[in-house]
Amino acid sequence: MALNQALLPEFDHEMANTRKSLERVPENKLGWKPHQKSMTLGGLATHLATINHWTDAILGQESFDVANAPPNPELKSRADMLGAFDQNTTAARKAIAGASDEQLMKPWSLLASGKPVFTLPRIAVLRSFILNHTIHHRAQLGVYLRLNDVPVPSIYGPSADEGQM
Repeated sequence: MALNQALLPEFDHEMANTRKSLERVPENKLGWKPHQKSMTLGGLATHLATINHWTDAILGQESFDVANAPPNPELKSRADMLGAFDQNTTAARKAIAGASDEQLMKPWSLLASGKPVFTLPRIAVLRSFILNHTIHHRAQLGVYLRLNDVPVPSIYGPSADEGQM
């Protein structure tokens, strides 16, 4: 089995769960944050909606320096977040589906002001920097939702709000 074909079912599953979480973002709480050092709910949801845009850089460049990353303006509505998420997810899925095993095994580096943060095979970067990164922030969003009395969706099993799946 090709590496991209092994990765795509997991990608699809995690993105469907992420979309369910983004669908719950309360528009009247976008500026809320649980702690002064935390992202706002809107900032966190924007980040989740846009993580997948990194896929093009991972598969199309040898490295990326975060010092050169353009600012990512915070999206101002749930519809904008879902639209950005859908667009980025569709593009990421297409890029993964078109990637060869050879391409997925080539090293890729994340840099910060020219200094390497990490270098991994591209498939490992997709698993960690795209999938695991998404899962991490989706869990944060679940806490934000809970603290704002927004029902948390079922992700890997029933949630306290949805009970039976």
